[in-house]
Amino acid sequence: MIRGGFLSATDRRALVGLARDGLEEHRVARRANAIVLLDQGWSCERVAEALLLDDDTVRNWHRAFEQGGVEELKSFGHEGSSSRLTDEQAIALADWVDAHCPKSIRKTGAWLKQTFELSYSRSGLIALMHRLGFDYRKPEAMPRGLDDAKQQAFIDQYENLLNTMGVDEAVAFVDAVHPTHQVRPAGCWARSEVAIAVEQTTGRERLNIHGAINLETGQTQIIAVEKVNALSFIKLLV
Repeated sequence: MIRGGFLSATDRRALVGLARDGLEEHRVARRANAIVLLDQGWSCERVAEALLLDDDTVRNWHRAFEQGGVEELKSFGHEGSSSRLTDEQAIALADWVDAHCPKSIRKTGAWLKQTFELSYSRSGLIALMHRLGFDYRKPEAMPRGLDDAKQQAFIDQYENLLNTMGVDEAVAFVDAVHPTHQVRPAGCWARSEVAIAVEQTTGRERLNIHGAINLETGQTQIIAVEKVNALSFIKLLV
């Protein structure tokens, strides 16, 4: 665990300046931003999530800062170097990343070691991925397919119902929800120019909540049940 408050006033001013400098190289500014957030008490995991990185990268940046200060953050050990992969190997690696979208750079390194008996440092692997056109980012949550025409037809039907029902009638929407069910996108390596998404699923979880809401008044009724079925619906109506 990295404890906050490790920066001197001079280093903090220098790092904040780098992070805010619109002319500074983007990757240097991100490193500076990460160190400042760590100094403020953020965890590596929280910084990684905010900057769309993996937490090991944040730890390596902190280690580099400890070893060489602000100047070390500006240094990239791979400048001017060339990839040790042949063209065929690079294509094979790119195809593998496209197919698997690895969440960790370690998996990429392990695949290279097993497949081609090539060993890369962490910084070398990250540089290699960038050279091949990949970034580390999170996929967007993609809702299941919706039909605009059917949605509009339902809205029209609902509004017509509101305008024609009696004064002693009301419309309530009833459904069951399962709060811990939703898919949570995690960061992965993918091509910079390709949009990535993960489809949300429709399964069931242990917690079942049956509820009803009147959209016109905001009145709600919610009950927790073991199973969502006819009996739970009757209980909700009661």
